[in-house]
Amino acid sequence: MKQFMDKDFLLQTDVARELYHSHAERLPIIDYHCHLNPREVAEDHRFRSITELWLGGDHYKWRAMRANGIDERYITGEADDWEKFAKWAETVSCAFRNPLYHWTHLELRTAFGVNDLLNSDTARKIYDICNEKLAQPEFSARGLMRRYNVETVCTTDDPADTLEYHEQTRNGGFEIKMLPAWRPDKAMAVENPVDYKAYVERLSVAAGMEIRSYSDLLEALRKRHEFFAAHGCKLSDHGIDRFYADPYTDSEVARIFDRAMNVVAPDEEETAKFRSAMLYEFAVMDAEAGWTQQFHYGPIRNNNSRMFARIGPDGGFDSIGEFVTALPMARFFDRLDSEGRLAKTIVYNLNPAANDMVATMIGNFQDGSVPGKMQWGSGWWFADQKDGIEKQINTLSLQGLLSRFVGMLTDSRSFLSYPRHEYFRRVLCNLIGRDVENGELPADEMPRISRMVEDICYYNAKRYFGF
Repeated sequence: MKQFMDKDFLLQTDVARELYHSHAERLPIIDYHCHLNPREVAEDHRFRSITELWLGGDHYKWRAMRANGIDERYITGEADDWEKFAKWAETVSCAFRNPLYHWTHLELRTAFGVNDLLNSDTARKIYDICNEKLAQPEFSARGLMRRYNVETVCTTDDPADTLEYHEQTRNGGFEIKMLPAWRPDKAMAVENPVDYKAYVERLSVAAGMEIRSYSDLLEALRKRHEFFAAHGCKLSDHGIDRFYADPYTDSEVARIFDRAMNVVAPDEEETAKFRSAMLYEFAVMDAEAGWTQQFHYGPIRNNNSRMFARIGPDGGFDSIGEFVTALPMARFFDRLDSEGRLAKTIVYNLNPAANDMVATMIGNFQDGSVPGKMQWGSGWWFADQKDGIEKQINTLSLQGLLSRFVGMLTDSRSFLSYPRHEYFRRVLCNLIGRDVENGELPADEMPRISRMVEDICYYNAKRYFGF
């Protein structure tokens, strides 16, 4: 019987252990998509407790706690930090085989040196140890990034954001790169005209111009796109339910915009036309700037209207959606490719049922200009666990070139989520090591195989994004 989470955790063969410990383990982390708060990095935030650091904003944990029958008071409510932590400890004991169980203990070990298992019996001891360490300067936001050997992070930022904290961080001499990433979802969200009009007014202020028409909107967005580029931005990211490639005319889209500014909601067809137009225009901007565009598609968000009214978005009430995606995705990429405007692209699917579709779709638009120009992103959200990671790697291997894969990201709001890179690296090394041990990959090619592992874990991303 193996010891739980020892140094060879998830590594089942000698080759896997060699690949991880000698090649993957010590490589720096490039976290090219995350949701860290830039202000906390700029100000080198000190956390008042492990609860703030660990449970604040983590809807993965919130979902598990609700499933365990924990009252909302102890999740997002008014309970104090210790009470919330104690309820999380109760939940961990019920989370066997959930990835949260692995992540929890990886984070405790790598950040705080805590090897005890978290449960109700150990909760107070672990809470006090973590809080004692968080009081030390090296456990600040920046200190945690240094602890995990982070080289670059890309945050998620709205076109109307000032990027002042990115500038502050850069000018303050912090050795780790924190770059903005362009997330223009709100500029597409015309279906709620009250909120949309308020957003356009905010964008107008940021761009320093009046936005009275659809053409003004595009001009303002281009200005902000250039502003982001001047602050080191190299990536966009779109959180969409599905791809949009409906036929439209510029005059139709202009009318939809005008009506929204008069607080008239579009119908479903008009919304799809407007989103199709905006998604295309954003893609053109990215191609012209030489950025990489990312598409995280497939969720149904805010399903629980009662809880949405209580705590707002990102509360843990999202799920995997089922949409007809392949045809509009193909139309979208085909139009851009035909016009010579298809930027480097990463597609992340939420529903694993679409794995083969996405893996084969990206192959349609590889053009020989950049190795791995079209990327299928790593397992995301409900699929960023051992099973999901293995399925994504295996399918990519079958349908594309695993060796060109740009690897893992945290997609997290937490400064303790970097062990997800370790988790991914262990899973990757175990899969490759098993193939070598089984004679499915040649042991004579170990130098090249080792180099592939290093590339996937670090070097491919560094080259692909130009960091």
